[in-house]
Amino acid sequence: MTTVLIVDDQPIVRAGLTVVLDAEPDLLVVGQAADGQEAVRLASSLRPDVVCMDVRMPGMDGIAATRQIVTEHGGAVRVLVLTTFDIDEDIFAALEAGAAGFLLKGAEEKAIAAAIHSVAAGGGTLDQRITRKVLAEFGRRRASPVPTRAALELLTQRELEVLDLITRGLSNAEIAHDLFIEVTTVKYHVQSIFSKTGSRDRLHAALWGLRHRIGSVPH
Repeated sequence: MTTVLIVDDQPIVRAGLTVVLDAEPDLLVVGQAADGQEAVRLASSLRPDVVCMDVRMPGMDGIAATRQIVTEHGGAVRVLVLTTFDIDEDIFAALEAGAAGFLLKGAEEKAIAAAIHSVAAGGGTLDQRITRKVLAEFGRRRASPVPTRAALELLTQRELEVLDLITRGLSNAEIAHDLFIEVTTVKYHVQSIFSKTGSRDRLHAALWGLRHRIGSVPH
């Protein structure tokens, strides 16, 4: 059973999302918070697997709350950002604060449930409608034709190639096809990249890669 804490300043949103998630047989909403400060407190007392976090709230916002929860609990409590807003500074700030994923509140119910399961299992997720836009914007902010020295010294040439394709949003199977190697070999390189870069999942590995100027900017 995956436990969930819902954080949103609008009672109707909290109630609606609770109904949707509790209808899933393997999801259980264990608490609700109306602001970031309450979210931090409940994350400590309830220790949910996933926090569904709104971004813009009065008092402590979702970004500050995400940063504090991730700092205090690491991978034990994962944060999935749910917001009505499209690409803007809030999204990048939330991801860099340690959020494991991002979805628009307009996503289908099954997509939200699947995202929660992915995040709880240690994966990362971005709304498919904006994934490429997020990575493209993040990459443009750090655009350079040459990887940083730190990246070149940390990763092998093959790991750089794999990370390049991760930043483009390719799956393990697609990476294996592009590089003419086995999927099991790709998985080995991906885990090595996670370990070396301190990334919790593919999303944060991609952000690390773009931060260190690895790969072309997605279009």
